[in-house]
Amino acid sequence: MALTGNQDPILALATAPGRGAVGIIRVSGRSLAGFVHSLLGRPLRPRKASYLPFPDAQGAPIDQGLALYFPAPHSFTGEDVLELQAHGGPVVLQLLMARCLEVASTVLPALRMADAGEFSQRAFLNNKIDLTQAEAIADLIAASTEAAARSASQSLAGAFSKEVHGLRDALIHLRMLVEATLDFPEEDIDFLQQADAKGQLLRIRERLQAVLGQARHGALLREGIRVVIAGQPNAGKSSLLNALAGAERAIVTPIAGTTRDQIQETIQIEGVPVHVVDTAGLRQSDDAVEQIGIARAWESIAQADAVLFLHDLTRWNDAHYAAADQAIEASLQTQRARGVPVLDVWNKSDAVSAEPDAWPLAARTDNALCLSAKSGLGLDHLRQQLLAIAGWQPASGSAFIARERHLQALRQVGTHCEACAALLQSRQPALDLLAEELRMAQLALGEITGEFSSDDLLGVIFSQFCIGK
Repeated sequence: MALTGNQDPILALATAPGRGAVGIIRVSGRSLAGFVHSLLGRPLRPRKASYLPFPDAQGAPIDQGLALYFPAPHSFTGEDVLELQAHGGPVVLQLLMARCLEVASTVLPALRMADAGEFSQRAFLNNKIDLTQAEAIADLIAASTEAAARSASQSLAGAFSKEVHGLRDALIHLRMLVEATLDFPEEDIDFLQQADAKGQLLRIRERLQAVLGQARHGALLREGIRVVIAGQPNAGKSSLLNALAGAERAIVTPIAGTTRDQIQETIQIEGVPVHVVDTAGLRQSDDAVEQIGIARAWESIAQADAVLFLHDLTRWNDAHYAAADQAIEASLQTQRARGVPVLDVWNKSDAVSAEPDAWPLAARTDNALCLSAKSGLGLDHLRQQLLAIAGWQPASGSAFIARERHLQALRQVGTHCEACAALLQSRQPALDLLAEELRMAQLALGEITGEFSSDDLLGVIFSQFCIGK
């Protein structure tokens, strides 16, 4: 959706399609009072719910429900807004929307169906919310865990925006001092030294790191991590997926090659979404279908945030099995993305008669993890390892929901602040360069809240919203 600035009045169903107890129709635009009177046969008191019939063209009621009218600027969009709350039957709601368009043909001819995210877009354009709050609306709807929902709610309430604005104000204050020194070079007073410019910049950088840490956690709560279980057939990959999911999601049999295609299940560990992917066993195969599954397994590994390389403890002294594991390990080095961790997991510890001291050396290293997908032994340790891989630190304070673009902008601010610190170390800092670095840092912060954003970026963001939001 391109950002056009179109000010046509818009209409949408604001509740999910299908049957429900209540369905809400929303209209937003300028000067809706005449349309409201024509549609309902009477004016409405601002911000007061009125229970009344919703008549058709002949005056017969289509339904009875609540009508609310919010005159501008005291509404979500900053325009006049009408909400009709009716019974949630699809036919009833379609009749009401058709009636709205019918009435509008004479008194509000520009009324049209809203695009995805257009109500939130107008709230942003009319300065009712900033861009982080607008994005938080979509993130709150899409939240897959309670922690993600709470973080999105904090962002919607303005917690993230408040932190960004605090950083911006501190940068502006420091930039003002630098530019004052540039404007009045004849003054004897060293503005920067008197105002402790180095100390101010240090505090900005410390605060930036705290905000970046919270944003990283928020992004993790929003996106989660993608974990791929890989290994030879019958190592217990499907059993491990089922154990982590707490349900029989994958078929488990003693027959090698049972899993032919990848199966994904999203679990949550301390509120963090973890997208676990079970893949086909990695081996040489003449079966055409299994070959496709194996190729897809390697594709999943290439897209993973972490790989669980599953080994079978009951076959640790089988030379053929060990050689196949070594071949897979070598392939993992080239097939996985750079920097993606591989966690060696040794399964079926419950089925091994030998004492742990007799297990293979590879299963006794600090980087290895032994467990039993069947009994559940070691699963809690695995979950904590996954959180550690993700970088989750539950004691780091509250998080606000964040996106990759927010992290990129905050990193840009950090880069500009590092440049400022380097300039301030000089005996005679290049103040014009220092002022420019501070200006660029301020612009990067403004991209987060939407003070400085391209129309293309805004179009992409709002096009991902629901219709009616």
